[in-house]
Amino acid sequence: MPDAPFRYKKLGYVAVNVADLDRTVKFYRDVVGLEVSEYRKGEVAYMRCGDDHHSLAFYPAAQPGVKRMAFEMESDEDLEAARRHLTALGVPFTAVPAAEACDLRHRESIRFNIPGCGMPMELFSGAERQAKPYVPTRANILRLGHIVIKIREFDTTFPWLTEKFGFRVSDHIRDDKGENEIAFLRCFPNPYHHSLGVARSNANQLHHYALMVRDLDDVGRGNNRLPREGAEIVFGPGRHVASGSVFLYFLDPDGITIEYTHGMEEFSERTPREARRLEPKLEVVDMWLGTPRAGFGRVGYAEGASH
Repeated sequence: MPDAPFRYKKLGYVAVNVADLDRTVKFYRDVVGLEVSEYRKGEVAYMRCGDDHHSLAFYPAAQPGVKRMAFEMESDEDLEAARRHLTALGVPFTAVPAAEACDLRHRESIRFNIPGCGMPMELFSGAERQAKPYVPTRANILRLGHIVIKIREFDTTFPWLTEKFGFRVSDHIRDDKGENEIAFLRCFPNPYHHSLGVARSNANQLHHYALMVRDLDDVGRGNNRLPREGAEIVFGPGRHVASGSVFLYFLDPDGITIEYTHGMEEFSERTPREARRLEPKLEVVDMWLGTPRAGFGRVGYAEGASH
């Protein structure tokens, strides 16, 4: 597989549309454990779980779901290489206006719609780091982990991401008919098993996004704490075969699925293992044989995507 002519650093942030901004800020601060970086009532709330200005950006909207996903590049040169690559591929993109990029605390940003599904993606460089360290509160959150999206045009979008745009397959769950399918992709050369997951679906929408926690105890405590604090658990605790991580999925006030994840597999840049083909069986989805409950991965309108 030829390398893309640029290098990713990580999943930078996810922009999320929500119905009630005040309610969302209180939930993610007081229940999930994020810190408010900046909150302009009625406009935007930036919240973080690391040294970046924000890990999640919340915007008021009529339909809750994903507004865009944003990946940080390793350097300004990598962002410029991505611009040239998109041009060569014939994919239109727009530069984020300087004032908005400044508000996001990025030096430069570009946006485009992923071919096939039309999901909005942002690439940026020069992110401002915060002088004051993030201090965990409700859980020992380490970082924004990944986002998983459901895709109607899977046969177009999946190969574009992996053959054209620098994502590597870590594991691929698929039945013989290709009807039940999800691929876990790392943004090369980021080592984590996946920063992006893509699942075959009859609609283009968000499935969930995940926060990586430091300790297995954060998952266990969350399993007991979250229901007492008004958050509905919809899957877990359990352990995935793909990535090996322990998980706990719960809902925010809009019904968007959030995951606490611990212990994700990491890949060597130079000598990674081969991607595995896994069967969509219960014991693969959860080695502990749990089953998802109603509401798991159900809410998540994708702004700008084809529907």
